[in-house]
Amino acid sequence: MRVVQGKACCPLVLFTAIIAFLLPVRAPAQSVDACLDLSYRSMYNLEFDQALKRAKDAQALAPLDPVPRMTEASALLFREFDRLHILSSEIFTSDDKFASRSAHEWEPASKKQFEAALSAAEKLAQQRLASDKNDVRGLFAMTIINGLRADDAALIAKRNLTALAYTRTANGYAERLLARAPDYYDAYVATGMGKYLIGGKPAPVRWVLRLGGLRGDQEEGLKELKMAADHGHYLAPFARILLAFDDLRHKNKVEARKKLVWLSQQFPNNSHFAEEMGKLDHPSPGTGQ
Repeated sequence: MRVVQGKACCPLVLFTAIIAFLLPVRAPAQSVDACLDLSYRSMYNLEFDQALKRAKDAQALAPLDPVPRMTEASALLFREFDRLHILSSEIFTSDDKFASRSAHEWEPASKKQFEAALSAAEKLAQQRLASDKNDVRGLFAMTIINGLRADDAALIAKRNLTALAYTRTANGYAERLLARAPDYYDAYVATGMGKYLIGGKPAPVRWVLRLGGLRGDQEEGLKELKMAADHGHYLAPFARILLAFDDLRHKNKVEARKKLVWLSQQFPNNSHFAEEMGKLDHPSPGTGQ
């Protein structure tokens, strides 16, 4: 009987094997971190629809994680920077040019999306921190959320005091984060940029800001931006952009070109890096380059 049963089962086993072979093979589900990596890569390549889609994919995979919503806000802010031509070397090459930069207006629908993404990210981050005040994911999200708000206030709205208030808040979360997770080098973008901008202000202004808990030191800020550029993850390219602008500020064309070449190679669809290299080769009158 056993032999007969074994023979009787053979057609069924064969049929099952054929069906399994013919069915399409599903790709393994993508991880949250993989979606976030692709989102930031698309963002730096100026592929904003794809960046936002990948951020939404990450949100679907991890609805209680604040970082995907933070990533969505990053892509929306960077898209507005691109539309307004904010990340251009002209306004970063001297204190006078930065001080005389223009204030801008968001595209209204994009601003609404940006604020909604930030609010959602902050709500999720605070929920995590309410359960565990040392939650690394929550601290990381709050650091970058306040950094994004500072960037918006400083570089788009030109509301300097508001930007400094957000910078101070970002620094507080960053210090807590780095004390528990020193390898979260992206946090150094928030702290480094704040120290760099404050350090460039006149001494009396720095003294007043110090009384309010804000310390500035451009050299220290540059060190922290370099750590983010060398060891960071999502924000390493942004740190490298800022460092390239500082090289241009100090007329260090060789180092600026190295950073711009790297950025251009990593993100070939972003034409701004090639444009900045073109300015090195053919500086316009009055640039001081």
